[in-house]
Amino acid sequence: MKSSRLLSIVLLLQTRGRVPAAELAERLEVSTRTVYRDIEALSAAGVPVYAERGRHGGIALLPGFRTDVTGMTTDEARALFILAAQGAHSALGLDDALRSALRKVMAALPAPHRPAAELTGRRILVDPDKWATRPSSAANAEGGRTRRGATVDLDVLHTAVFTDLRLRILPHASTARGDPHRHSGETRLRSYTVDPYGLVAKAGTWYLVADRRGRPQLFRADRVASATLTEVPVRRRAGVELAEVWQLLRRQVEHRPADVRVTARIRRERLDMAVRILGGALAGPPRTDDGDEAGAGEWATLDLAFPVLPAVRQLLQFGDSLEVLTPPEARRVMAEAAAALTTLYAADAPSP
Repeated sequence: MKSSRLLSIVLLLQTRGRVPAAELAERLEVSTRTVYRDIEALSAAGVPVYAERGRHGGIALLPGFRTDVTGMTTDEARALFILAAQGAHSALGLDDALRSALRKVMAALPAPHRPAAELTGRRILVDPDKWATRPSSAANAEGGRTRRGATVDLDVLHTAVFTDLRLRILPHASTARGDPHRHSGETRLRSYTVDPYGLVAKAGTWYLVADRRGRPQLFRADRVASATLTEVPVRRRAGVELAEVWQLLRRQVEHRPADVRVTARIRRERLDMAVRILGGALAGPPRTDDGDEAGAGEWATLDLAFPVLPAVRQLLQFGDSLEVLTPPEARRVMAEAAAALTTLYAADAPSP
């Protein structure tokens, strides 16, 4: 703790110039007496620091004295390069300044810390912007509610990324439409062996970016039930880096074809159940009508989105408690499906 405090004093003095002892004590959460003892220790170690008493006095370094950041730990260096990878600098026109600053920081780092810092900048990205499309329409990878049940420890994904090992992952069970972990028509979840490129924090949510069978794929971390490190070295495509793969996947998610939008009404007593069952298809909060006309308040309106038109047939489970209002094509699908069911069960219907 003391060595860290001594380094903090030197860095503060380099940045601020003369600083009152009371202010140093407050910043470091120690007593003023401890600050003066620390100053004596720095002076004994050869740091040209001195104290001036009086109204305008304080602690200062001799003019021209500079130090490097050799007191920085490996984790501190890695954290700095993660923060620097946000991409928000582009909007401010500071990309060139950022790259220049990182080169200077890298040069000032102790040699043992440089590989870890450089690798972190290539394996971890932070994208603070929200997705440019509605979460439930984005391959189920980029939004919506977190799956229930245990979620894989992010440390396992982190370890795979930094040890360059292949990873075996198993997603949570999911019935949400468009789940990227489930193939069309499958009822059984698969585990996948993937080749990680890195981790991306997108608007506060972590994603694993990896190749599966040589093709890039995005896995939302809180939707992975388990992950196991293999002993097989990762097999990334030659010359391909995380930033490049991430940009490709992000564009694919945000520029998907428009969903089939459906408006339906449902009886209020079935609304809570419908929200639970159709949560992944909801395009907005339910709308209710509490007017004075007859029947007002009995129905609620749902705005829904489905990946393909035939998927609207799942609404049949609500029977006559739900009516599709628009578009006409969706009403036709519902009518055809209902007619097919009527024909199927007509033979078993009792005679009048």
